[in-house]
Amino acid sequence: MLMTAVERVSAASPLRAELGRSPFVRLRELLGDERPGKPPISLAVGEPQHPLPSFVGPVLAAHIEEFGRYPMNKGLDEMCEAAASWLGRRFKLPRPLDPAAEVLVLNGSREGLFLAAIAAARFVEAKRGVPAMLIPNPFYAAYSAGAVTAGCEPVYLPAVAATGFLPDLDALSEELLARTVAFFIASPANPQGAVADLAYLSRLVGLARRFGFLVFSDECYSEIYTRNAPAGVLEAAGPDFANVVEFQSLSKRSNLPGLRIGFAAGDRRFLARFLELRNVAAPQVPMPAQRVAIAAYGDETHVAQNRRLYAEKFDLADQIIRSRYGYRRPGGGFFLWLDVSVHGSDEAVTLRLWREAGLRVVPGRYLAREQFDGSNPGLGYIRVAIVQDRDTTAEALHRLVALLG
Repeated sequence: MLMTAVERVSAASPLRAELGRSPFVRLRELLGDERPGKPPISLAVGEPQHPLPSFVGPVLAAHIEEFGRYPMNKGLDEMCEAAASWLGRRFKLPRPLDPAAEVLVLNGSREGLFLAAIAAARFVEAKRGVPAMLIPNPFYAAYSAGAVTAGCEPVYLPAVAATGFLPDLDALSEELLARTVAFFIASPANPQGAVADLAYLSRLVGLARRFGFLVFSDECYSEIYTRNAPAGVLEAAGPDFANVVEFQSLSKRSNLPGLRIGFAAGDRRFLARFLELRNVAAPQVPMPAQRVAIAAYGDETHVAQNRRLYAEKFDLADQIIRSRYGYRRPGGGFFLWLDVSVHGSDEAVTLRLWREAGLRVVPGRYLAREQFDGSNPGLGYIRVAIVQDRDTTAEALHRLVALLG
């Protein structure tokens, strides 16, 4: 009996059994009990190390008693209004968002992206054939985890140098698009820092409406850029925002990864269904955290300062790495995506950097999956998160170049 296309993919891809495994768990397993050759510097996790905004403590203190109350799952009206207002200032939207129907508060964008996949499978009309969710490759692990949990086939779209580190929309067949439930896109991309321009986003939205799927745009790095402010998918969505949802977070924008707060905005019909799921499956966001978020979305001074600090570190990379390892200053985000293939496999280079230089980075293969042809777009790359302070970053980059040449 002949296998279906999906069964062939499942049988051919041994990594499908590891869809739920964190790349950081795999990194710990790779390094094991190896001792760092120099005082350790972690460049692995994308956890901002810049100072917290000065208003965080006072706002929390002023609203500490609200930890004693259950919040509404949708979020405070004031928080939804602050998010909608910020989006209207930051992006050239076709019309103002309705905070009551087009914004949903989340426990960070990760929770939102994961649960949105499950909600999408219930919202989008039944597809002919196996329902699919399209995912850029490399990618953020929540995308594939959500797709699999929703009972959809995760289809990995190579985002490589030849395609500008974004999925090639011309390579998508009508058969695949016709069974697509959701398309995940990250701009700026993690790990490559590629930015989708407005023409790319407009074309993607056009495909979503033609074939009846949702676009989930992960824009948590949108405020970290070194040239032009990236476009947002809502700018390409038209006045009804149909088929489009943008996900935002304060983790990177405001150096608040531990606050666990973000929001989704866009298609009101989908967000209503999404809220139904969250009401029974997800915890509410504490009100004091929402009060901090309201203050954060009302202040751009700390964001500009944050962006300046990252720009200084990219200046260091320009000076120290130069054109080695295929490095080019990315359009956004805070990662270096370095091709170290001439020095060995990405795992071998990662292990060597730890053993000899005390640098903790992530092998590119851990952030990607095998394609149907057996290739892995992350092979030969390492991801370097420049989240430490300027002096520590300079030391780390000098060590890297001294070791690899």
